[in-house]
Amino acid sequence: MTMKKIDYYIPLYKNKLYHFYNRGNGTEKIFFKEENYYYFLKQYEKYLSDFIDTFAYCLLPNHFHILGRVKNDDPGIVSETFRKFFISYSMSINVQEKRKGNLFQRGFKRKIIEDEKYFYAAVYYIHSNPVHHGITKDLTQYKFSSYNSLCGNNKTILCRDELMEWFGGKNNFIEYHTEMKSKVFGDDYIIDD
Repeated sequence: MTMKKIDYYIPLYKNKLYHFYNRGNGTEKIFFKEENYYYFLKQYEKYLSDFIDTFAYCLLPNHFHILGRVKNDDPGIVSETFRKFFISYSMSINVQEKRKGNLFQRGFKRKIIEDEKYFYAAVYYIHSNPVHHGITKDLTQYKFSSYNSLCGNNKTILCRDELMEWFGGKNNFIEYHTEMKSKVFGDDYIIDD
């Protein structure tokens, strides 16, 4: 079943998978320097690692995508923790860029992943987003996505083993990304960034 409805208020239920995403206010950047990407991930881990199992992510200059599973029984606490994370990151960028106001659009977006086909497509979609937006021609060369962390052996907060198990191993994961190149951006799972 394809989920076309996007909602800021979809409850965050325990053990459900979600595609989380948000963008800068208007078309504004949310990452201005390379270290901003690393700081975002550090703050994400600090605030959300106790609440979200993370399977994939991609950070682009004006938006981000995260694929995660909620670990907490209280949807309100998870939403509030996301809010605190966004505020923390925004405050540091506002100081850095000497700006005021909201960095992100209000209300982060999420889509619940209710079927296996969407799960696989979402993983690819997230990793190939920099290609889709013309930032790179090769998703394996983009350093601010989870693709290379998933394919590597270094320590990570990602649920690498579980994700690779779903794909049937690292070789199948890599092959899926290679084969899907021409398919995902034309199907029902695309979202407006």
